[in-house]
Amino acid sequence: MDYLKELKRLLDIVVKEEASDFHISAGHPAVIRITGQLIPLVKEKINSPEDCREFAFCTMTEEKKKKFLETKEIDYSYDFDGKARFRVNVFFQRGNISIAMRLISMKIRTIEELSMPPVLHQFAEKSQGLVLITGASGQGKSTTLAAILDEINHTRAVHIITIEDPIEYVYQDDRSIIDQREVSEDTLSFDNALRATFRQNPDVIMVGEMRDIETIGTTITAAETGHLVFATVHTNSASQTIHRIVDVFPAEQQNQIGFQLAGSLIGVVSQRLIPRIAGGFIPVCEVMMCNTAVATLIRENKIHELPAVIETSSREGMISTNRSLADLVRRKEISLKSAIDYSFNPAELKNLLR
Repeated sequence: MDYLKELKRLLDIVVKEEASDFHISAGHPAVIRITGQLIPLVKEKINSPEDCREFAFCTMTEEKKKKFLETKEIDYSYDFDGKARFRVNVFFQRGNISIAMRLISMKIRTIEELSMPPVLHQFAEKSQGLVLITGASGQGKSTTLAAILDEINHTRAVHIITIEDPIEYVYQDDRSIIDQREVSEDTLSFDNALRATFRQNPDVIMVGEMRDIETIGTTITAAETGHLVFATVHTNSASQTIHRIVDVFPAEQQNQIGFQLAGSLIGVVSQRLIPRIAGGFIPVCEVMMCNTAVATLIRENKIHELPAVIETSSREGMISTNRSLADLVRRKEISLKSAIDYSFNPAELKNLLR
């Protein structure tokens, strides 16, 4: 069998059906995910362990195969004949190879097209500081980041450097110059690439993920030294994000990091995707802007008080998760049940909707 040809036939189905994900595992037919539901392609053959291995290897270079066999898992991006891009993760399970592929749109959507809050436009206008986009895996962080960066690309003549693992959205230079670096392909690590940016004359830096203490420290330094820096963190709220960043550091450094963060932070956007009544998903956002009150709480390590500031600062563009949920319920975008299920404080949400 020509495995590459067969894989492309299956990927055509993924694109045509507008699925978000595609899975290949031994003992199952290919499976796609549409609006959150896994759907087996029952007319397709059951994949053997050999089929899974060949499907995986037909998208890898020899170097990637070698790395995969050494590390037992690998992330990379795959360009499907210019029709679509996929973020690919190949891994072992019970001795067999499985593949998970996420569809990445070729078109970078705008903040409005994503139904994100208009306050996000402010981040694209800043000249320096740190913007954090947070949320669990698969909640649209990369898509939101791409929308903000592409807005900068179309409105400002600046040098943008992205550090990603793997590269997801591919930008077409407009007013900006955009250099995209992929970890393991173009650089050894996030931290290495980030340190090198200081010699590459960037105005805007995007760090795909703040994974370790070195990357976090260098990211904050970059934001302090005159760059506009965007980064993602796997956290569910603004206060949790600040906790996570500060707690990564040894106790004797946490005060200093709090001061640095308070001085460089522009804002935190925490997002989750919630099922829409009309089908598909819509983002629910918490937005925290770093005003004087927020900066003071971060410096004084009173992180637990941040939600109260967000709740009372809507005039400055801040949005609490519950206000975002309540707004979507009133607009009949999501059901009341979904809003309650996804709320961190259902009792407060019910009060808001009274």
